[in-house]
This record gives sequence, structure tokens and C-alpha cells, in this order.
Amino acid sequence: MYRFNRPLALAALLATGVGSSGCSSIDRLASIGERPALTAIENPTTQPGYKPVQMPMPKPEVASYNANSLWRSGSRAFFKDQRARQIGDILTITVNFTDRANIANQTQRSRTNKEDAGITDFLGSKLLPTPAESLLPGKLITADATSSSDGKGSVARQEALQTSVAAVVTQLLPNGNLVVEGKQEIRVNYEVRELIVAGIVRPEDIQSDNTIDSSKIAQARIAYGGRGQISDVQQPRYGQQVLDVLLPF
Repeated sequence: MYRFNRPLALAALLATGVGSSGCSSIDRLASIGERPALTAIENPTTQPGYKPVQMPMPKPEVASYNANSLWRSGSRAFFKDQRARQIGDILTITVNFTDRANIANQTQRSRTNKEDAGITDFLGSKLLPTPAESLLPGKLITADATSSSDGKGSVARQEALQTSVAAVVTQLLPNGNLVVEGKQEIRVNYEVRELIVAGIVRPEDIQSDNTIDSSKIAQARIAYGGRGQISDVQQPRYGQQVLDVLLPF
């Protein structure tokens, strides 16, 4: 008879857990009782996986000056304007999204049809060995139909999102409007929150502090979500999602 060796099983389970998690578990076991060490300041360009940032840049402009004048050609103001106006500039988008919708619909429909031709006999019924009344008693052409439907539906939705994100001008349209796009990622423990804002803005709508409200963005695309352990638990498993698509009932 086989006997369960509990200490041996616990040791095997511990070894399996440590081996599966790699050096991270070993480092955590070695740092038990010790203060967390601070990361040393290092050159980020020398770290593995470093990639330089490539963003759209404006075309170089040749500065031209007029003789005996303090005004430079191409300037938008006497003092330098700090607002975004060309490709590669950065502006701050204030996302202030509040949506509330209450919709209630109710539909009722009923119909009753009745057809009675009043025919009690047919041609050749006297030739039948059995009386026709026993085969087709009553009226021959009679149709009754009744149908009814009752439908109700309601929608109650309330959403709010308030945050700010820095966006980059990625394109300058022929009419002077700016195409902007901004993306922000925040990681807390094992959860990453993402905020993406993109759209078209008018330079006139950009305020003096180089900010613009999200309500003034045309063709706005705002996405707020996340990925990680919490988001993974909130989603159904892949098998369940496949069954939800394939099963007709």
C-alpha cells in the first residue's frame, strides 16, 4: 500500500514553484528580512532593449530677418508663442468626459383575424359511401388567427472620466488644423492602465497655457483601459468566449 509522504511532497512542491518562477523567487527568498534595495542610477541608453524614440519632426525652416526691424518673418506674435503649432510639438489634452443616457421604450401590438366562408358541403359528397358530415363536419373553410406582442426596453448609462494627457502633433493639415495623438501608460504592481487620445484640433482652440479640452477635438478617439492580472480575471476565458460566439442558444 502506498503511503503519502507529506514532508517530501511539500519539498517537491516548493522546488517546483521555485524552479518555475526562476531567479525572481530565489531573489525574493534571499531578501527576506532585508530592506528593499534602491535601483542604482544608470545610463538608460546602455540598458538591454533600449530603443531611441522616433517621432515626426517638422521641416527645418530658414530664419529670415528684415533690416532695421525687430519683427521676424513667420512669427505669430511679437513674443514667442509657446502653443503647439507644428509637427513634433507637444500640448496637453484635458479629458473631461461625462456621459449620461436614460432611454425607455415600450411597444405593444395585437391582431385578431377570422375567416369564415360558410361552405358546408362540396361537390361529389353524395357519392361517398360514408356521409360527408362525418368526415368533414361543420364549415369547410374556416380560419382563425390571433397574434400579440409586447416589448419593453430601457437603457440607463452614466460614465465619467477626468484626466490629462500630453499629446504630440503628428500631422499638419493643409487648412492649418493639427492632428494630435497622445498615449499614457501607468503601471501599478502588475496592472497597466492605458489612456489613448487622438483627433484633430484647431490652433485657435489651444489655450495660452498650451492646453485644450477634449470636447474641442474633432474625430476624437479616446480609449481608457488596462491590462494585467486584474483585467485578466475580469474577462471570460478564451474557451467560454469561443462558445459564446459559436453556440446558437
